[in-house]
Amino acid sequence: MILNLRSRDWARTLRRALLGTALALLGACAFKESGYGVGPQAERQALIQQANRDPAPDTPGMYLGLIERMQSQGLYFASLAHIDSFEKQYGESPDTILLRADALRMTDQPEASAARYTQLLKTPLEARGHRGLGLIAGGAGDFKRAAGELQQAALLAPTDAVTLSDLGYARLRAGDIRSARVPLMKAAELDQSNPKIVSNIVLYLLVDGQGDQALALMNQQKVPLDVRVAIRSDAAKVAAAGRVQSGVPLSQDGQPGAVASAQGMSEPAPRLLQRFAQ
Repeated sequence: MILNLRSRDWARTLRRALLGTALALLGACAFKESGYGVGPQAERQALIQQANRDPAPDTPGMYLGLIERMQSQGLYFASLAHIDSFEKQYGESPDTILLRADALRMTDQPEASAARYTQLLKTPLEARGHRGLGLIAGGAGDFKRAAGELQQAALLAPTDAVTLSDLGYARLRAGDIRSARVPLMKAAELDQSNPKIVSNIVLYLLVDGQGDQALALMNQQKVPLDVRVAIRSDAAKVAAAGRVQSGVPLSQDGQPGAVASAQGMSEPAPRLLQRFAQ
């Protein structure tokens, strides 16, 4: 009888120990899932909480850094509110004009954004002003104007790989395949790990008739399927622009006949062009 009681006590103790261990493990998992750094969503939430908790850091540099981090996480509307707060406290500067211009562009306010980028053309951030105006023109489908603005930006910032890549892409979309080669190759050698630059190089290879090299590069870089579809869609558009520039007659629907079948391909692009860096 004493043995049976001890057995039951031991079993009950074991069950309690196992239950306690399970609860501890569940608690640890919950803490891990809700902790900082577990993913982009958690990082965004942490940044929002930080901004709400400390809306006005002690120094202008710290505050500008907070606004830049907010924009890097896609919190452009919130950044506009903090830019207002910053300028109320410290005044307007080329840095805040650029941050505001970028935020306005990314929140579908192109006219207001263009006005701010234009303000930068007489400041040390002139290159960023031309680049922003180029991105707005590209977003509106005016790739010839986009290429002109981005060329000015590249002249002012000749080692900026992102600007060179954007310039190459704008020239491709304008149908000027040959002149896109040099800025794209410069961009690739300056920043070999940037996925948008890689995408633009693949696009160039496709429209330049180097399909095998394009496929090899996509396989080497493990380019996702949806991005490959978008690149091939862009390749059809580049081919269309090249034919228009060469004076090839359009079909009845207003598109060059040789690429009409490709126009219906889905392109998972954001409000601005996917191949342009943001």
